[in-house]
Amino acid sequence: MGRRLLPVLAWAVIAAVVIQFAVHGPLWRLLVADESDESGEYLGEVLRLVRENYVVPEDAELPNLTDAALRGVMDSLDPHSEYMEPRSYRAMQEEIRGRFGGIGVQVEARQGRVVVVSPIAGTPGERAGILRGDEIVRVDDIELERGASLTDVVERLRGEPGTAVRVGLQRGESEQLVEVTIVREVIRIEAVANVRLLPDSVGYVQISEFSERTGDEFEQALVRLQGEGMTSLVIDLRNNPGGLLDAAVAVASRFFRRGDLIVYTQGRSPEEREEFRSERDRQPVSLPVAVLINAGSASAAEIVAGALKDTERAVIVGERSFGKGSVQSIFRLRNGAGLRLTTARYFTPSGTTIHEVGVSPHVEVVMTPEEDDRLRVQRARPDMDDPREFEERFGFAPIQDRQLDAALDVLRGARVLESRTGSAATL
Repeated sequence: MGRRLLPVLAWAVIAAVVIQFAVHGPLWRLLVADESDESGEYLGEVLRLVRENYVVPEDAELPNLTDAALRGVMDSLDPHSEYMEPRSYRAMQEEIRGRFGGIGVQVEARQGRVVVVSPIAGTPGERAGILRGDEIVRVDDIELERGASLTDVVERLRGEPGTAVRVGLQRGESEQLVEVTIVREVIRIEAVANVRLLPDSVGYVQISEFSERTGDEFEQALVRLQGEGMTSLVIDLRNNPGGLLDAAVAVASRFFRRGDLIVYTQGRSPEEREEFRSERDRQPVSLPVAVLINAGSASAAEIVAGALKDTERAVIVGERSFGKGSVQSIFRLRNGAGLRLTTARYFTPSGTTIHEVGVSPHVEVVMTPEEDDRLRVQRARPDMDDPREFEERFGFAPIQDRQLDAALDVLRGARVLESRTGSAATL
């Protein structure tokens, strides 16, 4: 079976299993499973009446009605099921490969609004000063209505590298309107970043998303850190919106023996259970590990955190995660469009669900939104160690990362315990 995907806060960082799905016959045969059902005839009658009688004929052409009907069907299910027109489907495939033309922000639909989850480090969106929580209310001269399609907004923000787009943002409770003009670039998403050795030989790895390359990049990061003498590890999953299920399993597998259960998914019927186990033959990482999460950690990020917490392979530090525990499959339609459909929910090895619950940390350290925004900027600029230069450039002095400090305290305690017992500490 192909790859499975998980919902993310931003539509753009999702990957999928692609299942060929041929569309035959009239629209209502696509929408109604039982063609003999009266509802099929009823839908066909409605479409015929609209086509023959609607006052604006061009708006009642069958392709327009088909797209509208499909969007309505998917919108009636859950926030993560969606009909994607051919252009949207192609854009999603570009995202899977980790490269596309755009401004570099992750967005989500939230109560009828399109809100920035996080700007991507080093992109035009970040350089323009877009912040987490900004609501996108205008793109060029188009005012966005409440309930605007997330896909439509993303399509307007994306475009050819070198072209400009004006973005209107509603910022904060003051309802301050901010407008920025941004020149699009080729956005290359670096899944694993800021790989470095902290004091006391603590390895640090930030995973920003789970894409096709994440497993390999994480492996390379671990090899590098082990070569530098790493004795413990921090995995930073804060503001990681998720991505490929396979990528999450690949990352978690580094801490499990071959055959160990990492996660399983359960579909609508009992026989639709699928287990994902470690397939690695090498010895698992046995160092003390701390995982950082916050409310922006979702989906595949929660799989990794949940699996390591569930099996007592890591200490989880930070805030309760987002709580996205459903799995989507992508069905490719023959005209190049696609359906993203929720087909299962996932569970940690012990059978715990994360859906609408999230992963709770062992050590809770809550950051304010302002602290979180500032830390995001600091994490994106680890090379700027001069506080005055940093403040001149970004308008604020570097602040303390209290969540990271708590993780380092945990690992320091583990090393003390290990030195006293003479064996590896279990966290």
